[in-house]
Amino acid sequence: MKKIILASAIVLASASPAFAASGNTSTASGSATATIVEPIVLTHTSGAALGFGRFTTGTGGSVTVSAAGVGSVGGDVAFVPGSTNSADAFSVTGDASRSFSISTGAGTVTDGTTSISFTTSPSAATGTLSSGGTATFSVGGQLTLAGTEAAGAYTGTYSATVTYN
Repeated sequence: MKKIILASAIVLASASPAFAASGNTSTASGSATATIVEPIVLTHTSGAALGFGRFTTGTGGSVTVSAAGVGSVGGDVAFVPGSTNSADAFSVTGDASRSFSISTGAGTVTDGTTSISFTTSPSAATGTLSSGGTATFSVGGQLTLAGTEAAGAYTGTYSATVTYN
């Protein structure tokens, strides 16, 4: 019986867990952060449009409207009396005081039969949202005419894009 008790004591002593010496292991908690920003949203201003005005085409040329809405003609194109021009307008909302880039694409206007190409140019290549998270910009463009287009009303579209910097 003494042998069994002695053998049990040896087994228990050798089966005891080994304790790590102090300084061999250390654990600490890390920290993490995340910031979700307001999405950037571009909205076309209701009632605004890139207005090239009323003109005759002659043998061709161009109509240019600045981002400030000022129109001019080139080549054999002439504005008719009473013609008005206008720049298009957009508003941007998003994360306060954040900068963003602006790009606009080319477009076409059509009378249903004939299409006329135009290019666009925003009032700035970049902008910064106010402390309230808002901004606006305008768009001008240039319509190129061959001189063979039929008289009539032409309408069309183009794209505008804003992207956080």
